[in-house]
Amino acid sequence: MSSNNTSGSDIPDGINPDLWTAWMELRKECYPDLIEGVNPSYGYRPTLGAGIAFDVLFGICVIGHLVQLIRFRQWTSGLMMVGAITEAIGWAGRTWSAKCPYNNDAFLMQITTLIIAPTFFAAALYVLLGMLIRILGRQTSVLSAKWYAIIFCSCDVISLVIQAIGGGMASGESNKEGGDTKPGTHTMVAGIVFQLFTMTVFAVLVLDFLRRVYALAKGRRDGRGGLTRNMKLTVLALFVSFVMIYIRSVYRTVELAQGWSGYLITHEGYFIGLDATLMVISAGIFLVLDPAVLLRHEMIKVTTNGSGKEEQGTTTGNDSEGQGGVRE
Repeated sequence: MSSNNTSGSDIPDGINPDLWTAWMELRKECYPDLIEGVNPSYGYRPTLGAGIAFDVLFGICVIGHLVQLIRFRQWTSGLMMVGAITEAIGWAGRTWSAKCPYNNDAFLMQITTLIIAPTFFAAALYVLLGMLIRILGRQTSVLSAKWYAIIFCSCDVISLVIQAIGGGMASGESNKEGGDTKPGTHTMVAGIVFQLFTMTVFAVLVLDFLRRVYALAKGRRDGRGGLTRNMKLTVLALFVSFVMIYIRSVYRTVELAQGWSGYLITHEGYFIGLDATLMVISAGIFLVLDPAVLLRHEMIKVTTNGSGKEEQGTTTGNDSEGQGGVRE
C-alpha cells in the first residue's frame, strides 16, 4: 500500500489528509470531551476516581515495601516494591486518560506497565519459596533455593521480554491507520501464557515442598521440623498472592485473545475487578504478613551459619514464638 506524507505521518490510501491530520493531533493532545462516533483506544473513558484510588493504594504498597526493604534488606520487599511502582505508573497513565481519553501516550503508558507489573510480584514468590527451603532444609524440595531463583526468575525475565516486545509491536501498529496490532497482541498473549505455565509448575513444586515438610515432621518422634506459626502465615501470604496473580493472568490472556475491540477489554469493570483489585491484594498481603518480618530470626540464623540448613539437609522449627513462631 502506497502512502503520502504529511507532517511526518504516513497517510494510507483512501484517507482524507485533513481527517488523518486531525486524528493524529487528537491522539497527541489532551482533548477532554468525547467525540460522538470516535471511541478512545480503551473503547471507553477510564474512570478518574478509579485511577486516583488505585494510584493511592499502590503508592501505599510502594512506601510500605520500601520501608521494609530498608529495614530488613530482603529481595521479596524489593521485588514487591518494583511491581507496585510499575502498577502505580500504569494507573497514573489511566488517570491521565480519564482527563485526556484520546491521548495515545497515556494509553501506551498504562498498557505497557500494567501488563508486566505482576511479573515482579511472581518473582517475589519464587524468592520467598527459596527462603523457606534455606530455612527448613534442602530435603524439603526437589530443587535447591539457588536453582529456584535461577530457573524461575529466568522464566520471569523471558516472559517480561516477550510481553514487552509484543507491547512494542502493538503500540507501533496502533499509530498507523488500519495498522495490524494482531501480531503484537498475540506476542503479548504468548508472554502471559508462558508466565501461566511457569506459575503452574511453581504451584506443583510448592505443593511438593509442603508434602515433604509435613512428611519429615511426621517421621520424627518429637514432631519437630514442621512449619512454625510464622512460617504458616508466610505460606498463607504466598498462597493468596499466587492465586491473585494466577486469576489475573488467566483474565488477561482471555482479554487480549479477544483483541483490542473485544468485550472484556472494552468494559472497565472487568479490568478493575480482575486485574487492579487482585494486584492490590497480591502486593498488599505482604504488608500485613511480611516474610521479612515473620522469618527474620530464621534468616539471620541461616545467614550466620553460612550456607545454612539448605546444604546441611536438616530442618528447623523448634524456635520459641519470639524467634519465628510456635508450631501448631
